Amino acid sequence: MQLKIMPKKKRLSAGKVPLILFLCQMISALEVPLDQKLLEDLVQPPTITQQSPKDYIIDPRENIVIQCEAKGKPPPSFSWTRNGTHFDIDKDPLVTMKPGSGTLIINIMSEGKAETYEGVYQCTARNERGAAISNNIVIRPSRSPLWTKEKLEPMILQNGQPLVLPCRPPIGLPPAIIFWMDNSFQRLPQSERVSQGLNGDLYFSNVLPEDTREDYICYARFNHTQTIQQKQPISVKVISVDELNDTLAANLSDTEFYSARSSRERPPTFLTPEGNASHKEELRGNVLSLECIAEGLPTPIIYWIKEDGTLPINRTFYRNFKKTLQITHVSEADSGNYQCIAKNPLGAIHHTISVTVKAAPYWIVAPQNLVLSPGEDGSLICRANGNPKPRISWLTNGVPVEIAPDDPSRKIDGDTIIFSNVQERSSAVYQCNASNEYGYLLANAFVNVLAEPPRILTSANTLYQVIANSPALLDCAFFGSPLPTIEWFKGAKGRALHEDIYVLHENGTLEIPVAQKDSTGTYTCVARNKLGMAKNEVHLEIKDPTRIIKQPEYAIVQRGSTVSFECKVKHDHTLIPTVMWLKDNGELPNDERFTVDKDHLAVTDVDDGDAGTYTCVANTTLDKVSASAVLSVVAPTPTPAPIYDVPNPPIDLELTNQLDKSVQLSWTPGDDNNSPITKFIIEYEDTIHEVGLWHHQAEVPGTQTTAQLMLSPYVNYSFRVTAVNNIGQSLPSKASEQYFTKAAEPDTNPTAVEGLGSEPDNLVITWKPLNGFESNGPGLQYKVSWRQKDGDDEWTSVLVANVSKYIVSGTPTFVPYLIKVQALNNVGFAPEPAEVMGHSGEDLPMVAPGNVQVNVVNNTLAEVHWDPVPLKSIRGHLQGYRIYYWKIQSSSRRDKRHIEKKILTFQGSKTHGMLPGLEPFSHYALNVRVVNGKGEGPASPDRVFHTPEGVPSAPSSLKIVNPSLDSLTLEWDPPSHPNGILTEYTLKYQPINSTHELGPLLDLKIPANKTSWILKNLNFSTRYKFYFYAHTSAGPGSHLTEEAVTTMDAVQAVNPRISNLTATAAETYANISWEYEGPERVKFYVEYGVAGSKEDWRKEIVNGSRSFFGLKGLMPGTAYKVRVGAEGDSDFVSSEDVFETGPAMASRQVDIATQGWFIGLMCAVALLILILLIVCFIRRNKGGKYPVKEKEDAHADPEIQPMKEDDGTFGEYSDAEDHKPLKKGSRTPSDRTVKKEDSDDSLVDYGEGVNGQFNEDGSFIGQYSGKKEKEPAEGNESSEAPSPVNAMNSFV
Repeated sequence: MQLKIMPKKKRLSAGKVPLILFLCQMISALEVPLDQKLLEDLVQPPTITQQSPKDYIIDPRENIVIQCEAKGKPPPSFSWTRNGTHFDIDKDPLVTMKPGSGTLIINIMSEGKAETYEGVYQCTARNERGAAISNNIVIRPSRSPLWTKEKLEPMILQNGQPLVLPCRPPIGLPPAIIFWMDNSFQRLPQSERVSQGLNGDLYFSNVLPEDTREDYICYARFNHTQTIQQKQPISVKVISVDELNDTLAANLSDTEFYSARSSRERPPTFLTPEGNASHKEELRGNVLSLECIAEGLPTPIIYWIKEDGTLPINRTFYRNFKKTLQITHVSEADSGNYQCIAKNPLGAIHHTISVTVKAAPYWIVAPQNLVLSPGEDGSLICRANGNPKPRISWLTNGVPVEIAPDDPSRKIDGDTIIFSNVQERSSAVYQCNASNEYGYLLANAFVNVLAEPPRILTSANTLYQVIANSPALLDCAFFGSPLPTIEWFKGAKGRALHEDIYVLHENGTLEIPVAQKDSTGTYTCVARNKLGMAKNEVHLEIKDPTRIIKQPEYAIVQRGSTVSFECKVKHDHTLIPTVMWLKDNGELPNDERFTVDKDHLAVTDVDDGDAGTYTCVANTTLDKVSASAVLSVVAPTPTPAPIYDVPNPPIDLELTNQLDKSVQLSWTPGDDNNSPITKFIIEYEDTIHEVGLWHHQAEVPGTQTTAQLMLSPYVNYSFRVTAVNNIGQSLPSKASEQYFTKAAEPDTNPTAVEGLGSEPDNLVITWKPLNGFESNGPGLQYKVSWRQKDGDDEWTSVLVANVSKYIVSGTPTFVPYLIKVQALNNVGFAPEPAEVMGHSGEDLPMVAPGNVQVNVVNNTLAEVHWDPVPLKSIRGHLQGYRIYYWKIQSSSRRDKRHIEKKILTFQGSKTHGMLPGLEPFSHYALNVRVVNGKGEGPASPDRVFHTPEGVPSAPSSLKIVNPSLDSLTLEWDPPSHPNGILTEYTLKYQPINSTHELGPLLDLKIPANKTSWILKNLNFSTRYKFYFYAHTSAGPGSHLTEEAVTTMDAVQAVNPRISNLTATAAETYANISWEYEGPERVKFYVEYGVAGSKEDWRKEIVNGSRSFFGLKGLMPGTAYKVRVGAEGDSDFVSSEDVFETGPAMASRQVDIATQGWFIGLMCAVALLILILLIVCFIRRNKGGKYPVKEKEDAHADPEIQPMKEDDGTFGEYSDAEDHKPLKKGSRTPSDRTVKKEDSDDSLVDYGEGVNGQFNEDGSFIGQYSGKKEKEPAEGNESSEAPSPVNAMNSFV
């Protein structure tokens, strides 16, 4: 069995041949593993691993140490040159070389001077395979000279004049850091008016009396020697004009006196730089500093602009009260004209600084070490850029290649050395030098030609133990030159691996993604090349997983009771588990109330503090499982309790013991409101970075009222305290006084560091920046470093401002890089960051998959196989393979209509896939493309294949026409999808009797070219059921069914017909009628809907065999469509008709009071009321005033009993309908009289008693009881002025 090694993970496919692992031989494919035993045996040219910086400034008070470390096999020997000539260290007793190293130690502390050893040094490390050289190391001792003694006269100035105090420090190495202080070593305050320039001078835009002092002192600090030099103090006195004239009167003439106008306001002028324009040159990658300082009264304000562009947002910083403009990490794009503008209320001036950015050489592609096998080819590439363009020169073993011994395998082509058919004698160390007037780059890269038999570096008989259903990784670290072939076997008898369950990594490791019990056994790794063979056995054991079969359960217990949690564990019998209990993810309390045995945790005398989450954790050497349960503690009995509430806020916050990184906070607790305070929560606010946002600082027990708080640098702290009891949290206390901590270097580095290319030739490095709180000080920046993972080149680093992204340009396509991002501020650097691996940008794949094969499985499914593309050609992360396929021609229809291409994507490294859903009997074409993160590669050549015939679909239609006494005619359309060539039709039919029972089934074959058929010799007046389907060579398709009836006699049957459809419409209904000709035993139905609408037809069934129907519930004034259909032996419908309903009644829309009939009715009602009133008045006068109550009670006549039987009174008119509008047809009779039964009027309303009656003679008899007239609110009359409408409402 052989397994292929690929640069990325590859799943091994199944097959009858063993799985083979080939180690691809490519340029620089050989990598020497960092195996100590292997490194001791392999021959390797020297490599410089450590050297001193190019510009090496030393402390003259200490010994000089010039570093030069190198590795190689055999160990290299070292030699040095000084100022271009051999440096014989044996002749100088003060110079020694560290044993096993090339590092020089020059002992000048005992005797000798550092100046004696100034010069240019270069180290050479040499063995039998070549020689590597270091950079030119320039040794210079640091210098911190004293100021020249000088006598400084006091300066007397008038108030408002400008002033420049010169510093002029001595020239040291490296240059000194300048600052101004007084005699008390206190820094002099600076502002927009007073500031220090880049040259160290102190500039006053205008002086004030408060500037008077005698101790303006300039200090120069030389960091290398940790010394500070001091200039003589300068005395400055600022006086008014009168004081100045009095002071100078004795020595100056009248014409030399100062005038008062010299202290008047004036427009700005520049103190530095001079003139209207100047020039500045800076190197790429450095910090560009531009300065403008102006004088004037009032003090001018400085502004900066770039004339031909905008200032870079993330790299631009203003220093020294905006008098200094700094741009970090400048590039050629930052060249141009920069203008500073000084402005005050009296005017403005400007100065233009022309900036040119040059560049020392920097790497585009640095040469990489090359390890080759004899006979292989390779190349070294050295590409650099700069301004001006650097010159590239090659050396071999430290000697210019032009004068070095000739090597027939080597050819130099500018920045590239090409090797072909190398031999062991071709091994050497090559140096690439890229230089221009601003510097140089020197890189060593060796060519090591090795011929080594295979070696397996993994220890023999290693035992691997894995939990079932987990991945198993079996190591087989190997080395050889040429690169060996790796084979894996399973079993003592060498059974090869054929199963599709293995994944092989490029380092030879065999992975079983899901290891099962049957994966247990011995595995053998075999490495072969043309020089030999090596093998190694490892053993794999699969263990049962650990499981918790009985988990602890949620519990609610009362205080003082006992609770128990159970945790039963099942595990592999060869593993010994350890079970431990946790409370709230921490250790159990050290309390004798907690007891743990084999499977249980018990807690006795439970109190409120025992509430929480209890977790059972079972560990073995291979796995770990856990289960949790919550314990809630409640009161034992529901006894009345006092009123509880959250605590009151703490008060009297005080800060003491204030140190750089800690402070003590104390407070006084508020009232606990009957619930003891359990803890205090301390929060802080950072008024520099996040004003108004409070963060958690610490928690302390409720019995504690002080806390020692650890602080972070460069934070302006305010604190507040919140008290907590079992009820909840108090309101926060008032904020404490503010406390500002000093700045320090950052403690942490950015997180989420990633390296991904957005283009084929770049690397985009991103990270999550530190927040203001994490910066620990001002001037937060990031040091971004990167180098190729597979190479010995040094780290390339840049400093960037507080951003989250940096783009490295000019990278090779899809190369792994090591990346790190380190934070720094004005104080210093954060700790060394961790390295992260990323990749430069991907590019589209270059090669199409080859050997594309198509296997047609059936008429709708095909299987596609292809060969994988070389991994080198993918140029990115392999996403998978994509198949484009399309139908190009139907075999049956011979059409060539355009069919849209379909796409199937197969993830990963699969080399085969299935194409489902194909159409039978069709021609298809396909191609295959490889896909990476950038996109698709080129398509493989189109492959054409053909699907076989399938069964057809059902015929498109089947109609039965022309019924006769003993025959029926069948007409049909062929199948819409024949899926092949039709061979014949099959017609099966059977009679149906009156009880719907089916008779015998008859079968008839019909030629494929027919589309109609007359079926004869049928029974008269009989219903038949037909089954009809088509055939291809693949078989019969789906069938259609239909029913038909033969006629009763020999007379030609009449086709049923509905005609003369008419519609008569009213407002909300319509009458539909029609005429029918045809067989009886049919059921009619009416379908209707709004004309022009897309809504479905509404269907109404007609009872019986009537030829009319009424539609109700229609909308007035609407157009409707209608049709009539019949359900029976042959369904059919009539043609459509359209009708429109009548409009709504006008009476529903107009005002009733304006209608003529209404006015006439109102007049009649008014006349009737007038007559009734006259009659009542006459009869009342005729009856007189005499008691009749007793007589009426004694001679009650049934005919004159009260109309309302329940209370003996006339029934009063009900107003329930008073305000209803008149209904249609409620009119006064034509004779203008009111019928007795139509009137609800009661004459009792017109009398003075409720029991008023008529006597036999028609006179009104009333019992006067002194009752007042009826109130309007109690009667049915209206208090409003009479109107026709009110009158109508009273009598309707």
